This record gives sequence, C-alpha cells and structure tokens, in this order.
Amino acid sequence: MTVLWLLIISYLLGSIPTALIVGKLGYGVDIRTVGSGNLGGTNTFRSLGLTAGLIVTVIDVLKGTAAAALPYTMNVDLHPMLAGLPAVIGHCFPIFAGFRGGKAVATSAGVLLLVSPLCFAIAAVGFFSTLYLSKYVSLASILAVIFAHTYAIFFGDKILSIVTFALVVFILWLHRANIERIVNGSERKITWM
Repeated sequence: MTVLWLLIISYLLGSIPTALIVGKLGYGVDIRTVGSGNLGGTNTFRSLGLTAGLIVTVIDVLKGTAAAALPYTMNVDLHPMLAGLPAVIGHCFPIFAGFRGGKAVATSAGVLLLVSPLCFAIAAVGFFSTLYLSKYVSLASILAVIFAHTYAIFFGDKILSIVTFALVVFILWLHRANIERIVNGSERKITWM
C-alpha cells in the first residue's frame, strides 16, 4: 500500500502545472492559449520570456527530483527511477490541468539528476550541443534522452536502462509532430544561440 501511495504522490507532484500557474499569476496569461499551447518550458520561454521560462523549467526539473527522492523520504524500497516515472507521466498528463501538459523532458531530467548526476550531465551536454548546432529544441530534447539511455546501457543499472528506454519511446511519441516539422523544414528554430 505504501508503494501505491508513493506512486500517487509522485504523479500528483508531476501534475502541478507550473507553466499554467506562472503564466496566470505572474503574467495574467493562460499559457495554453498562446504559442504551441504546451505546458512546458519551451512554450513558456517563447511566449512569456526568459524569467518565466527559467522559473518553469527549474520547477519542472525539481518536480522530477522530488518524486525520485520519495523512496528515501517515505522509507519505501523502490528504485528512484520507478518512483520518478509517475511524475513524468503527471507532467505530460496533469490531473490539475485537464490532462494536457508538457513533453516530459524537464521532469525526466530532474529524475536523472537525483538518480545519476553523471547521466544527467551527459544528457545536458548532449542537449545544449545539439541545440547550438541545430537550433531545434525538440531535436535537442530527443537526442538528450537518447544520450541518457546510451549512458544507462553501458554504465547504469538494469532499471535505469529500462526506464530510460521507456523515456526514449515516450519522448519520441510526444515529439512526433515536431519530428514531422523538422523533416519538412517548418519546425521553429531558436534565435538566441
């Protein structure tokens, strides 16, 4: 029963719609009605600016970190990657925002930050290198999780490898429209890097 409660709490943590809260309280804007309508850091950066984007991204990362830490704080024998997974799902399908959320990247990064800081660092380097070279946030996000999974295969434990593989599949699925736009040349590029 304790494991079940942990998973529920993890999902609820992930479901906190940071972008929606920051947009409404700080800017009087429902982020779902501007830009891509996505409740993630990228849409917040583009629609509300640097400060709002940073706040949303940092909190979304910390949601994953907090969820992954639940086995330690609740004294439950569960791998922190498994504890963090419901938070990732909650971020994408938040009960507090009509099950319409972000695209899993920041919250997944937060889980990795706690479980394997080196894996997180490799994913971050992959993300920013790809972003610098391609100017596509979506492509950088996809390759970052692939880098994390590659690290997990060679240096992580079995559960880290399995969960990062699940994240690769999940993030590819969530970015399927972005992939299509990259292929046809209509995906939006960043201009600040």
